[in-house]
Amino acid sequence: MNMKQQVMIEPGKIIFQDVPVPETGMNDVRIRIKNIGICGSDIHVYHGQHPFTSYPVTQGHEVSGEIVEVGESVQHLKPGQKVTIEPQVTCGHCHPCRHGKYNLCEELKVMGFQTTGTASEYFVCNQMYVTPVPEELSFEEAAMIEPLAVAVHAVKQMGDINGLDVVVIGAGPIGNLVAQSAKGMGARKVMITDISDMRLVKAKECGIDYRVNTLKKDFNEAMLETFGPDKADVIYDCAGNDISMGQAIAHARKGSAIVLVAVFSKKANIDLAVANDHELDLKSTMMYRHDDYVDAIQLVKDHKVLLEPLISKKFPFEKFLDAYQYIDDNRETTMKVIIDVQK
Repeated sequence: MNMKQQVMIEPGKIIFQDVPVPETGMNDVRIRIKNIGICGSDIHVYHGQHPFTSYPVTQGHEVSGEIVEVGESVQHLKPGQKVTIEPQVTCGHCHPCRHGKYNLCEELKVMGFQTTGTASEYFVCNQMYVTPVPEELSFEEAAMIEPLAVAVHAVKQMGDINGLDVVVIGAGPIGNLVAQSAKGMGARKVMITDISDMRLVKAKECGIDYRVNTLKKDFNEAMLETFGPDKADVIYDCAGNDISMGQAIAHARKGSAIVLVAVFSKKANIDLAVANDHELDLKSTMMYRHDDYVDAIQLVKDHKVLLEPLISKKFPFEKFLDAYQYIDDNRETTMKVIIDVQK
């Protein structure tokens, strides 16, 4: 039995090849792939700008599907289940892996980047990477659990967020999900900033109460109006540039925290002297672990995080390249593009 598989043979060029459906080993699960989300890292691969991806590569790491077959040793999963996949392939023996922080694996590979992704009609992987999703979630929502897990893991860098005042800089997909997650996990007030009115409208649709366009309103003034003189307890930088991190350092309350969520595209030029003088707690965050997937699913199930408003457009599998071209042509108005692999 053959299947159709997407391959990006070089930046900007995608082909589809017929390949045999992989055999299902004793500890494996075969999944009929339904939806794949495209994220910023995928776009970097499309443009040849991802530093850790070579070509050819089959993409796809934000994914949903339905189990069609399980190996003999698989007991907690069964055919017919709706699932998503955790795309981290880890070594299991380095220091982070041995201490439960496998998201920081010294030999980390990610499906769709350093190893084969899920962009095919069927995908076979070890059961350890497969997470069941409640039936009440759509396949589109299930494909967005991966980026939501990124946001959940980022929020957790502060420990218990309950009752804290939060600022999120950057209202793109991850920033939006960080803001929603913080609110859903008990933050007292959440303010999100951006320079795009469209993204701030999306934030409003998703229930974020305090929204600021920093091209039109001073960042510090907005902080004071929203939180008062004590300002925020934590600022999450989901934009990842000198301006956003500069705002965070300059206007954070002394002794508060900043969490870097976004990936800087170039070396930062920021005022660490102020960070030192104000004893700011600078944190960072990297991907997620299984408990973040579980918590992300629960937030959606409890209607504390909305995913559907973030879907900008869907494309059929064979129009994968068109999806990238659409994103390039509509960068300011696009949040999340979803690929329909199979109906």
